[in-house]
Amino acid sequence: MTKKNNNNPFKSDSDNFEEININETFEETHELGKDEEPKVERDEWQEKYENLNQQYLRLAADFDNFRKRRDAEREELLNYGTENALKKLIDVLDNFERGQKALESVQDCEQVKESFNLIHKQTMDVLQKLGMEPIETENQEFDPNFHEAVMQTPTNDFPEHTIITEMQKGYKIGDKVLRPSLVNVATQQT
Repeated sequence: MTKKNNNNPFKSDSDNFEEININETFEETHELGKDEEPKVERDEWQEKYENLNQQYLRLAADFDNFRKRRDAEREELLNYGTENALKKLIDVLDNFERGQKALESVQDCEQVKESFNLIHKQTMDVLQKLGMEPIETENQEFDPNFHEAVMQTPTNDFPEHTIITEMQKGYKIGDKVLRPSLVNVATQQT
């Protein structure tokens, strides 16, 4: 607001009334509105930011919980698998102990051989139920994925790269090799 010279004939100079300039008042009011608009807009953006931040925090917490749950389930499955395998092998262990007691009074070697073969068969049955199977080597071509050549024998009796003998049996679960077969491989005789 500004003070102007009074040109009004009905007012005396002694009256100190201020005249209101409408344009200035409008501009001041309009400027106030401009300040409020960015504040409202800023508040809206702040609210959106806080909502998104809360969503992010919930998502991060959910993912962390998922990861922990997955790790616990995997650990439980491993423990259960080990527990299951051990339970099956306990029967084999019991038979070994029975055989050991029976050997104290046995004088017939044939009976010992039968007991040994029975326990070996039971062990192999349990391991096959768990998914383990022997790697075939007899008359097979050498495959470095399943076999490990520990010897090479030059010969014309077998085709080149054919397994002649198995030195140590290998085992696998599905296509995964637990232990490769140690083999003697035929090479071309010169």
